[in-house]
Order: sequence, then C-alpha cells, then structure tokens
Amino acid sequence: MEKHRVVPDVVPVLPAQVLKISYPSGVSVNLGNELTPTQVQNEPTLTWDAEPSSYYTLVFTDPDNRHRDEPYYEWHHWLVGNIPGRNVAQGEVLSAFIGSGPPQGTGIHRYVFMVYKQPGKIQFDEPRLKRAVDGRGNFFLTKFAEKYNLGQPVAGNFYLAQFDDYVPQLYKELGA
Repeated sequence: MEKHRVVPDVVPVLPAQVLKISYPSGVSVNLGNELTPTQVQNEPTLTWDAEPSSYYTLVFTDPDNRHRDEPYYEWHHWLVGNIPGRNVAQGEVLSAFIGSGPPQGTGIHRYVFMVYKQPGKIQFDEPRLKRAVDGRGNFFLTKFAEKYNLGQPVAGNFYLAQFDDYVPQLYKELGA
C-alpha cells in the first residue's frame, strides 16, 4: 500500500489486516495486482477478522478518478455501514456497488477497499445512492471516517485497473 501511495494518499496509516476480496469472475484482489473492469464488474465477497457483536463500515473508492497526475479527487464505488460482524449483505447500503470504470486515456487507477470498526451502530446521514453516478464524486475517505468517528481502518486492500472494452457498457448502464 505504501509503494502505490494508498498510504498516505487515501488513508494515513496502514490497516492491521489485509482484507480478502474475491470476485465472482474468479479473480482476487492482492495488494496492487492489476485487474480489468470486466473482471471486477460484479459485487465481490469480502472477508476480514471481525468481532461478531461489532459493527463495521466498508468503503470502496477510486482516488485517481480523473488521473493520478491531476489534483486529488475521489469517487466512491460502494459504501456500506452498520455491517454486523463481517456480514456485508446485512449492512446498510449507503451507496450501491459499481465496479471499476476508469475513463479512457486516464491511465491506471487505484481501487481501494477499507473496512472500519464502528464505535457502535451509526445513524448515517449520507444520501442513499442507487446504481448511478450522481453524488459519488468529490468524496474524501478521510473526511468520511472523521465525520462518523471511525478511527483508522482495521482492514484494507486495493487493486489497479485501467480502461477496457467493458467500460463503455458500464457507462451506458449508469446513464453516464
């Protein structure tokens, strides 16, 4: 994570655990491996060491939304809060999952997953976003974590991706 500047660009400290992430396509996320938007288009399965009686927040974000060389601008792909233990499906979906869709000509993007242990159940005041592009830009993970007193992430992982032939189809599905 430090080699690809996830720390400190996205989070200030390295999470204690590596979040295990597997996609239905058969690929897994492995600390900066390169995957294609085609491979990561569907919601993955996530595993981390969780306390069953605690709540967690999951954030999936692209800190390179425009281009890594341009000013920092995050676009979040998935937000789930109040996850009991590690049962993401029973969490409160704040923003529905959208797979990677790096625009053509913007180079390679980092796609970052972070899990935070919540201090308790949270009343989130974020707008609930369906599978659409509106409301996902201008997101900053550190500000989100600070707003809800999430502290530092307990687990994380990331992959790299760049434009492929699936991206135009994704944009069409999203009405972009």
